[in-house]
Amino acid sequence: MAENVKVAVRVRPFNSREKQRNATLIIDMQGKSTTIKDPSVPEIEPKKFTFDFSYWSHDGFVERDDGYLAAASAKYADQVQVFDDLGRAVLANAWKGYNCSLFAYGQTGSGKSYSIVGYGTNKGIVPMACEELFRGIEDKKAGGDSHEFQVSLSMLEIYNEQVRDLLNPKSNKKGGLKVREHPKKGFYVEQLVNVPVKDYGEIEKRIEEGTRNRTVAATNMNATSSRAHTNVAITFSQKGKNEAGQDMTKTSSINLVDLAGSERADSTGATGDRLKEGSAINQSLSSLGNVIKALADQSSGKKAVMVPYRDSQLTRLLKNALGGNSKTVMIAALSPADINYEETLSTLRFADRAKAIKTVAVVNESPTEKLIRELREENKKLQQLLARGGLVQGEVSVGTTEEEKEQIRKQLEEELAQQLSENQREMEEMKRTWEDKLRDAQKSYKDQDSEENKSKDLRDRTPHFWNLNEDPQLTHMVFHTIDQGTHRIGNNKADPPNEVILNGLSILPEHATVSNQSGSILLQPAKDARVLLNGEGVVSEVPLHHNDRIMFGSSHLYVFHHPKELAAAQKAGIKLKKISYDMAQEEIAHNSGFDMQTDGKSKEDILLMEDLVALVPMVNEANAMSEELNRKVFFEIALVSPQARGLKEGRTEVKVKMRHLETDHYWLWSRNKFVNRKFLMQEMYQNYVEGETWDLPEDKDPFYEDPETDMLIGSVHVYLASLTYMIELEEYLVINDYKANEQGHMEVKVVPCTPDGHEATDDDDLFVDDPEDLLDQRMSFAVKIPCLRGLPPKFTNNVYCKYKFYLDKEPVVSQKISGTVNPDFNHVRTFSYEPVTQGLLDHLAYQPLVIEVWGQQTTASTSKMRKNMTTTELIGTERSKSATVVNAGFKNEDEKYRLMCELATVKRRSERLETKMKAVEQIVQSAKERSSNTVDVSELDKALHSATQRFKAAAKVIVMTETAKRKSEDGTIKSAACSVM
Repeated sequence: MAENVKVAVRVRPFNSREKQRNATLIIDMQGKSTTIKDPSVPEIEPKKFTFDFSYWSHDGFVERDDGYLAAASAKYADQVQVFDDLGRAVLANAWKGYNCSLFAYGQTGSGKSYSIVGYGTNKGIVPMACEELFRGIEDKKAGGDSHEFQVSLSMLEIYNEQVRDLLNPKSNKKGGLKVREHPKKGFYVEQLVNVPVKDYGEIEKRIEEGTRNRTVAATNMNATSSRAHTNVAITFSQKGKNEAGQDMTKTSSINLVDLAGSERADSTGATGDRLKEGSAINQSLSSLGNVIKALADQSSGKKAVMVPYRDSQLTRLLKNALGGNSKTVMIAALSPADINYEETLSTLRFADRAKAIKTVAVVNESPTEKLIRELREENKKLQQLLARGGLVQGEVSVGTTEEEKEQIRKQLEEELAQQLSENQREMEEMKRTWEDKLRDAQKSYKDQDSEENKSKDLRDRTPHFWNLNEDPQLTHMVFHTIDQGTHRIGNNKADPPNEVILNGLSILPEHATVSNQSGSILLQPAKDARVLLNGEGVVSEVPLHHNDRIMFGSSHLYVFHHPKELAAAQKAGIKLKKISYDMAQEEIAHNSGFDMQTDGKSKEDILLMEDLVALVPMVNEANAMSEELNRKVFFEIALVSPQARGLKEGRTEVKVKMRHLETDHYWLWSRNKFVNRKFLMQEMYQNYVEGETWDLPEDKDPFYEDPETDMLIGSVHVYLASLTYMIELEEYLVINDYKANEQGHMEVKVVPCTPDGHEATDDDDLFVDDPEDLLDQRMSFAVKIPCLRGLPPKFTNNVYCKYKFYLDKEPVVSQKISGTVNPDFNHVRTFSYEPVTQGLLDHLAYQPLVIEVWGQQTTASTSKMRKNMTTTELIGTERSKSATVVNAGFKNEDEKYRLMCELATVKRRSERLETKMKAVEQIVQSAKERSSNTVDVSELDKALHSATQRFKAAAKVIVMTETAKRKSEDGTIKSAACSVM
């Protein structure tokens, strides 16, 4: 009978960073309902979703002495409640012989791993389910049950569309393990180790081993751990006789899947990038979303829906869980903070679709002899197929070439041979006793477990390094003890081998030495080796102390543990700071030139700091990959203020500047475009390390950008307050780039127009005393860009200007001009509005017109010396420069604007005064001609009134400009979080 996937959602507490920035709670739960409110429009009704379980774990708890987070209110859901609802149901179905699947979904940091694995006394579903399973087995045995109970474990990871066996890393080969399809059992992983275990303690050891192997592989391959999926599969078999005396086998496969972070690297900023969909690292979650949607459509009654299971390794292996023989539970982890609104809403919608999926689970129970007989029969058929080349009539379409037939034949032969081998292995395993299997497993792991126990004892009393990772699960998993003497640190190419072997980005064969001289620890970096101590680069011998953070190369981040110093601190009552990955990255960012202090910072500034903490290590890794692959490009962070983007206020954006070190061309990438490209760089680097073909053509090379890409050269801000009095504006403005560096000048004119659209002259006298006089009237004006002067010589190809005014959706674009640094555009665009609204007047008074200058970079000749230099040598010239580009510009823009308006007003005032004087002179001259000693007062009043009113109106322009300046936060633009130290 078809049964819906059970779906639960769970919201976590605020984390430390969210508390620092006074995050707003956007999630609420009542019973099975979950609501989410949009922080940008809090007044509208929250969106509502209903699930099988909605777990409130945000607040309402207390921490017990043993560290367990226990409920202090009826609303709070602790780990035990989640297990009782979800884990016990999984176990009950496993005892009945059903396949079961439980997978966790959500963005990185949302709490997936806490629900699945947990930490300390707050055990998650996996450890509690395993403990409960063996407890049930012991209870059955104690009650006289004669069944034989067999439990085995496998653990795999899918990263970048490659499957790795975490319990047998030696079996992992180029391209990962193969995923095959069995006609009855569905998809499976070829050569995946399934380890027999006798109790929960052994499961715990194997999962710890798998996590350690995952950590080492992620660091060595420069992988992003949050983008990997892990699957712990427990196979539970019950063997015994049925009422008819037949030997029966009831088998359940329990899959516990921790999916990668659900955020997409290319969700927004990579739009338009030629390589935005190229990264295999994003493929699996994208495919999972497509599968979920297709299955939901099927369940709603849509016909002829194709479910794309084969689009990724993940969806192949989840086929049974999502649409086959399995009872499936999904738990979606939610972030409670306003900053994660979009991702959290996406997670809720994903979960809402998943609850519509139906699966049909059956009890997996068959006579043991039947299982063996079926395998023999299947093997016989496979052997017959192989004997005739693997192809049968009708399998190859008409028109297939002989070459294609041969390729298909070879592929089928390989798959058939593998299936035959797998069946043979399975039959042999069935013949072996469970005791033999357990004995062999324990024998193979005996030395390894003994060595690990010794290592744990040794670490308690010996100085050592332990690893830091962005994924808390992978932190504190890799250790290097530093006992008495000198230890050499480097990669596996050194001869003789190093005592501490680190492989990966920027690790030299001889990278550093660390010596232990009677408890005094000294670190000595090798020449040209990249070593950071507490975020600062070191080039000479330095002492190490407890809790020091050390970065070797670009990805090996460790914390130094000194037992004696720790004991002394504890004895003295000194409370030591807890070390975290984020803390270590913050100090690296601080020493790169960023102000990472949080005191007095706004919410936007703290969000900017979070972006920096994430991007600084990624930029360092991208430079390291460029160096090793000799791509001759250099990356640096650029902070772009809202004013540089033409906004009055908003967040400072983090972008990444890529510069070609030979041609000096540069490109400014959005954060998301860079992240997407970095994943592709990792794929290229991984192929390079594995000895596969890695050098790609330009159109697929993530380090390449077309020199003819349009680049933003700079912009000018034209303030239009004078238009509210119909005063023309004529200026020669500096073109500033995003760093406020001068890139040339622009001549700009803004001229009021007559109602028929002609540019106004003095004779038209369109001047108004008060901007409100324009309300409900027709208003026209022309924006004129006669020319640009003094552009950088590198920008002389296809130069053009672009701008939007007021409510325009599409930009106005000038003609394109090449071959000169002084282009003449003679651009004119007339704008007309009828009726004039208060919104238009406010926009003119307080918002600048931002005119952007775009162009393409000119390819200049490269010096022979730079052409012959390697990327390492070229980057060496950049190391002395700050990799931080801070946007300190635009702070004087409002002042320039004020002066510009004042000059326009003074000019107009002078004209009016001159007109007044001429009028007075004419009145006096007329009186003289009449031989009169008196003049008409009314005539004088008329001559003076007009000029006086216009002087008052012009003065208002300055007042309005000052108001605009005050609204722009003291006239300063630079973000408080982006100051150069």
